Amino acid sequence: MSEQWMRVNLVEGSVNFCFSRPAAEALRQEMQALMERMRAIARAKASGTPLSAQAAMEYRHVGEVFLEVFCNPNIWPNPYAAKVLLTIRDERICLRSEAELNHLMEDLNQFLESATP
Repeated sequence: MSEQWMRVNLVEGSVNFCFSRPAAEALRQEMQALMERMRAIARAKASGTPLSAQAAMEYRHVGEVFLEVFCNPNIWPNPYAAKVLLTIRDERICLRSEAELNHLMEDLNQFLESATP
């Protein structure tokens, strides 16, 4: 499995780390499911229909680095306002920060477009 550099734009700054295409595809599926849950929440709020709390996204990947992406869809009004909590670590450093959900999706799509299969 070939890993390549992925860049994630944070609320302030950015971070690059090694990531694989299969892991990126799995993360994209998780994020698309999260966005669907967030859209369902927004539709329910707009129509006044009660909706039970939606499950949070807790994605974890262990490769050259450990990556965790967490988002609670119940606290954001829509997917475009949402932020995710990121943890990226290896044996020498640990970074915890926020990223905007829509920017993370853009970064992920850009990585997948450029990553070799």
